[in-house]
Parts: sequence; C-alpha cells; structure tokens
Amino acid sequence: MANQRVLVIASHPDDEILGLGGTLARHVDEGDVVRTLILAEGATSRDAVRDADGRQDELDELVSAAQRAAQALGLEAPQMLGLPDNRMDSMTLLDVVKPIEQLVRSFQPQVVYTHHGGDLNVDHQVAHQAVLTACRPLPGSSVEAIYTFETVSSTEWASESTGDTFRPTRFVAITDQLERKLAALEAYASEMAPFPHARSMESVRALAALRGASVGVDAAEAFMVVREVVR
Repeated sequence: MANQRVLVIASHPDDEILGLGGTLARHVDEGDVVRTLILAEGATSRDAVRDADGRQDELDELVSAAQRAAQALGLEAPQMLGLPDNRMDSMTLLDVVKPIEQLVRSFQPQVVYTHHGGDLNVDHQVAHQAVLTACRPLPGSSVEAIYTFETVSSTEWASESTGDTFRPTRFVAITDQLERKLAALEAYASEMAPFPHARSMESVRALAALRGASVGVDAAEAFMVVREVVR
C-alpha cells in the first residue's frame, strides 16, 4: 500500500501518546506522513477560574513535552491550538470545527484518529463531534478512514450514561513500538501518576498487553472504526 497521510486530533497534550503512541510509531516505521493537532492547552482546568497567565510556566512545559514526545516517536512537533482546558463545551462547536477543517483541507489526510465520543472527559466528547463534523463524507473528501482511540483515565471511567462505551473493533500490533511509546510518555512525566492509577506507566503497559492478548499478539492498541471507505 502506498504511504498514507495520517492526522491525529487529540484534546490535550499526552492524549496522543496514551491513545495511540505505538500506532503512530508504526505509521512512521511504515513511511507514512503523520500530523498531530492538539486542541486544548491542558493545565488551566486545575483552577476554579481559568488563568492562563498564572499557569504560563506549566503551559510552556506542556508545549515542550509535546515536542519531546513527538521526537521520541519520530514525528513532527504537534500543532497546538491552546483552547481552554476542560472547558471546550463552553465554546461554539463551529469554533472547534473550523481549524480542524482548515487542516484537513490543507493536509488532505486519508486516515484520521480522534477520541471516542463516549469518554468521560468533556473535551474528548467535543473533539469527537468536531472531527466528525469537519470530516463529513462530502464528494471529493480525502478522508478514507476515521478511527477512535481509548484514553486511559477517561475512556474506561465513563458509563453508558455518557454515551456508548468503548468496544474495540480494530487492533494494531505494537510489539515492536511499545517501548518507544513508553519513552514518549516519559516526556509527560508531570501528567502521569503512580500505579495503581490508570494513567501510570504500569497501567499503560498492562493495557497494551491486554489488548494484545485479545488478538494473539504481545502488545496492541485498540480502536473503534467510525468509517472506512474502500476505493
């Protein structure tokens, strides 16, 4: 198969690695061109009132961490929009859709990855809706596949009341890429937590083993298929 153009749209810095760091490394290994768009800044939700100036040092470190994580996987530095963290539901959806549409139009991706729409995190829900809107299947669209990934400490914490729970229908073997995924997560040390927290190195490794065992390989990442077009 010819090299593909792959677009990842994640809500926060670290989601792109937690959800599909191994798959992205595999895309790189296979010669695909990968771009990453991170929608929200990832820090200001820790305050009752958003104060980006007061969190500027943290925000700068998250940008740097995202760049280091990308480098660990052989990716270009992600584009970061800096939308309000965990407050994207306060925005008009169109204001989230428009920059995604612009990138889709300029990059012309064939494969798009984004969050599962039933995640507990509201930014993940908005990202999912915005991506599906921006990538609606109009004639001439470049997008041939849309897959949603799982994000530990959000996807598995949801319930049926927030939407459909994550039921994987696509598995990507990452046996050869798992250590690079974990190395990329080291860049996000400030966002990780000690075991048995779901967002710990041990939990990420365990999930890769579980998803791998589901399909008979050592390690895998799991996805849900939103749409696939065979031309």
